[in-house]
Amino acid sequence: MNAASKASRERPPRAVVGSQISIDEEMFGAAFDGHVVRRFFSYVRPYRRRLGVAVGAVLVFTGAQLAIPLVIRHAIDKAMIAQSASASSLALVIAVFGLVILVNYAANWVQDRIVGLTGEQVIYDLRRAMFAHLQHVALGFMDKTEIGRMMSRLQGDVNALQEFLENSITAIGDLVLLAGIVIIMLALDFQLGLLTLAVVPTLLAVRLFWLPRARQAFRRARETNSIANGALAEGIHAVRTVQGLGRESVNFQLYEDKARQNLLAHLRSAKFAQAMIPVVDTMTGAAMGVVVVLGGTLVLDGALDIGVMIAFLFYVQRFFDPIRSLTIQYSVMQRAMASGQRIFEVLDVPLAIADKPDAADPDAIAGTIAFEDVTFGYVKNQPVLKDVSFTVRPGETIALVGPTGSGKTSITALLHRFYDVWDGRVTIDGRDVRDYAKAALGRHIAMVLQDPFLFTGTIAENIRYRTTAATRADIERAAKIVGAHDFIARLDGGYETMLQQQGRNLSLGQRQLISFARALVADARILVLDEATANIDSYTERQIQTGLARLLEGRTGIVIAHRLATIRGADRIIVLREGRIVETGTHDALLGEGGLYATLYALNYASFDDIPGDVIRDALAAPVRT
Repeated sequence: MNAASKASRERPPRAVVGSQISIDEEMFGAAFDGHVVRRFFSYVRPYRRRLGVAVGAVLVFTGAQLAIPLVIRHAIDKAMIAQSASASSLALVIAVFGLVILVNYAANWVQDRIVGLTGEQVIYDLRRAMFAHLQHVALGFMDKTEIGRMMSRLQGDVNALQEFLENSITAIGDLVLLAGIVIIMLALDFQLGLLTLAVVPTLLAVRLFWLPRARQAFRRARETNSIANGALAEGIHAVRTVQGLGRESVNFQLYEDKARQNLLAHLRSAKFAQAMIPVVDTMTGAAMGVVVVLGGTLVLDGALDIGVMIAFLFYVQRFFDPIRSLTIQYSVMQRAMASGQRIFEVLDVPLAIADKPDAADPDAIAGTIAFEDVTFGYVKNQPVLKDVSFTVRPGETIALVGPTGSGKTSITALLHRFYDVWDGRVTIDGRDVRDYAKAALGRHIAMVLQDPFLFTGTIAENIRYRTTAATRADIERAAKIVGAHDFIARLDGGYETMLQQQGRNLSLGQRQLISFARALVADARILVLDEATANIDSYTERQIQTGLARLLEGRTGIVIAHRLATIRGADRIIVLREGRIVETGTHDALLGEGGLYATLYALNYASFDDIPGDVIRDALAAPVRT
């Protein structure tokens, strides 16, 4: 659990805005959003020459598609009058037909390859931009954002834009093909062309009736899919709790209900998705019937060449393909508009914690920390810290103690400048942390958290994660100091043992020891231990007390711990309640005062039955001393 997420326990529950949820879950947006298209094509612009070639290939491919029926018509007409045609002229027709087929294949290959490669490159650039931006946004934004939805934006929404890019090029060819077929049919025989196109208004009317209902069905399918996936993810992550509480059947029923709703929604969307296919096929059959009946009559009357009628049949067969394709691409464009809006919302999140142009980046610091009348909160008008002031001298170790929600973790988050104070200031060596470069704070402040996060890789790579130049000797020395070397040496791979996701193949205590070693190798001047021994058993804790003392030696240390045995040796203990400092002193001095610290300490070593209720009540209700 990082400092920001842990600090969320110190803030009031965050209200969820229903309209935002509906925006996040919506699959279809406006049919066309100029702002989204302009932003998206700013990522496409570096590849505009390549896409220009792709558009040219699409136009050549479309031209070849339009030319094939004309070549066939010419060949049939030549065959009908073969007695007056030379063998060379027929061979020429065959050669032209072969050339058109070859051009058609080559143009299609060039189009598919260029569009595919460009689409992958653009999406790669977009993902890099999103990930780079998310690495620097304020933690306040990340606190309010569900990881699942952010992953959806990085994966699903980006893929929707890739699909839009690829279909945009294809749509150009479809539109040109549609217009070309209409023009050629009218040019070949105007009357027959008009009669053939008479079925189009019927198709448009059916489409206008179908589209709004189809959009609603597709949207519902996406929403229920998201709900079912959320229930599935929750069930997987909570499988230990589910089995421990014997809720397998209850959870299965809850998931089955959501999965069934998803099934019904997808069946309905599939029905609408398939509805247009028989309609288009029927219209195609009707148009071909017109050509066969009317065109055949004209051919028999000698008013129409048979080659023209055959060409009409080919064009009618091809006429409805781009209509079907454009219908699908319309839905793709709607998905892309909604996805693009969500993606660019992320890219537009301001970097609330940004370096000043002249931010300081010192090579070394003394390590003096000062909080000067600091007031801070996560929600407006609801401060977590109130006029907090204290100083930590270089090399001194202080402990922060207090009930849950008193502001301990918020203090460490402000020191690392995960957030900015409302009032007052936090300084390091007399300089406001807002005047330091964030990289400098990261280099000079090391944090060991309650829930250590280990990355996929070897143990050695995790220990030197922050200082990649650390040698193997540095890694082993740090591991020995914190008491991790012995268990690492017993592993089959030793320091080269590959860790599974988040180090799940190690115990929680072992993961914490590795995080201690990582902090030691980082060699930061300021060290923050936030409940760092909460997940270590008492035996292991005693083993690493000496290691922690050596870890803190010569460093400015801030230690947060509910297990007060961990902080008895601190130079000074600061006791917080409701965001204010209520007591300050050494362990022995605070015990002698008999205040809140004494009560908290007693609770660590005795049951509630051993402590009079009025003592606990009076200690917690005592007035705050400022």
